[in-house]
Amino acid sequence: FLCRLLSNGGSSQTICHSLNIIKNIAVLYQEYRDTSKQQEIEQRRQRDNLSPGVTAGTVAAVSGVTSPPALQLQLRNSARSLSLWQNLEAVQASGLLSKLPHREIIMQEAMFELVTSEASYYKSLEILETHFLRNPVLITTLSQSDMHFLFSNIEEVMKASERFLMDLEHRIEESIVISDVCDIVYHHAVKHFSVFIKYVINQVYQEKNYRRILEGNQAFREAMAVLENHPRVRGLSFTSFLILPFQRITRLKLLVERTSFSSDIVKECNEGVRKMSRTEELISIEKTLEFKSKSVPIISHSRWLLKKGEVQLMSGPKSTRTMRSRKLYQPVYLFLFNNLLLVTKRSSSGDKFQVLDSCSRAMLRTEDLEDQGQLLASVFNLKLLENQEEREVSYMLKAASMSDKLRWMCALTPNRRTRFMSTSAHQPDSPQVQCIQSYSSQEPDELSIEMADVLNLLERTDDGWMMGERLHDGERGWFPSRVVEEIQSKEIRAQNLREAFRIQQAQEGGGGSQIGARVGLRAGRRTPKVSSSSSYWIDQMGESSEGKQ
Repeated sequence: FLCRLLSNGGSSQTICHSLNIIKNIAVLYQEYRDTSKQQEIEQRRQRDNLSPGVTAGTVAAVSGVTSPPALQLQLRNSARSLSLWQNLEAVQASGLLSKLPHREIIMQEAMFELVTSEASYYKSLEILETHFLRNPVLITTLSQSDMHFLFSNIEEVMKASERFLMDLEHRIEESIVISDVCDIVYHHAVKHFSVFIKYVINQVYQEKNYRRILEGNQAFREAMAVLENHPRVRGLSFTSFLILPFQRITRLKLLVERTSFSSDIVKECNEGVRKMSRTEELISIEKTLEFKSKSVPIISHSRWLLKKGEVQLMSGPKSTRTMRSRKLYQPVYLFLFNNLLLVTKRSSSGDKFQVLDSCSRAMLRTEDLEDQGQLLASVFNLKLLENQEEREVSYMLKAASMSDKLRWMCALTPNRRTRFMSTSAHQPDSPQVQCIQSYSSQEPDELSIEMADVLNLLERTDDGWMMGERLHDGERGWFPSRVVEEIQSKEIRAQNLREAFRIQQAQEGGGGSQIGARVGLRAGRRTPKVSSSSSYWIDQMGESSEGKQ
């Protein structure tokens, strides 16, 4: 894919006079990205023979149907003209569209989108630098350390993007028919894209410090309000500019995924963020725990939180008369990690948790109880085969709802079979959904998904929740059913599985299509180590600047 295209009979007409991407791109990346995703959704709907208005909450087509307010995009005409390779005047005048096979036109469009979206991304980065980073009023409101916390190594990221874009633009100006971009992506991924890792990992603390500064620095708050209201930013928030590098590296992966694009950079970014966030979360949890007997060490680089929350512990006689007594319900708070369960009781002050019991996650078993009326609705049995006292105990637990019960059972006993098949089973009959509205996870067992993501459906509840497995990276979690719609066509589902399987094979085997230089992001960097401190920052080498472990 994207490689060894037909050369239009040896013609080498240039398009440098009709297109200068850097100067003429009008749309910001935030708008470009959302529009592209919306188009992907519509294209998949058309292939799936879905009507745009079928599903509640459906995001409408770009072409004419009104979208939800959050997705209304005012794109300039020049942005639309740059959105498609086939809309270029030079292409239309050359008669290429009637000569090239349809697959080759698709390849041209994919390469052209990569270039134009990079130009749009760079334009947004320029606004972040000139409008925010270099603003003298904003600079006077911040200390040097706060400036570093907010902007990290964004200038290095900009330089990497500028070099990448210049090489792409030079290639696209060589001929109407773009010869290749695989070699350019590969070269820059290996040589320059490691700057993304540092920036993305630091975003965890970027967000926290932005909120801290915003709350405690009135001068900064007033300056930021003025900057965000400036026409140049088109109503976009400061944080939408800060998150650009993370959005771009994930989007770039998807744009060239079909070239057997290996996702090492994306994986390393994600893993770095996860490890930093998980360790800080463990530190925070440990501070709230009180062990009445045997203490359990919580902080470990191999441990992370999967789910936490309050359930009702049921005890006492089970006669109809005594069931009416509220004394049969005792609130307990569960902390479930990937390898440990803590059963706790919240203190009277509400900020501490007394540990009542603990158990290895591998020694947990759950049993679903049939609905026996309102009092026993959403109840399940949890068995600890060997607790902290090395004995077997059972708890009858009542969840807040049927979906909460299912989510607890799936988290506590992960080997429990889900209702539908995993992606790895490659069964085209397994239901799939596509995301039509971005969702940010609110709980550890939830999955953040973005528009146009395709997921295999694993579980669903009657009160509006689904558990899915994202096809392009295998991540699992829960999300509201209102933000997705089902893919009805068996053929489309089978095609999605084949593409996911091929990408997985290419990544695991390091192979795939034979292209001049494989587009594999091999950064040659190890995952950053994490300090046991509750606050750290990644330096140039990807290590914690406040201690190494």
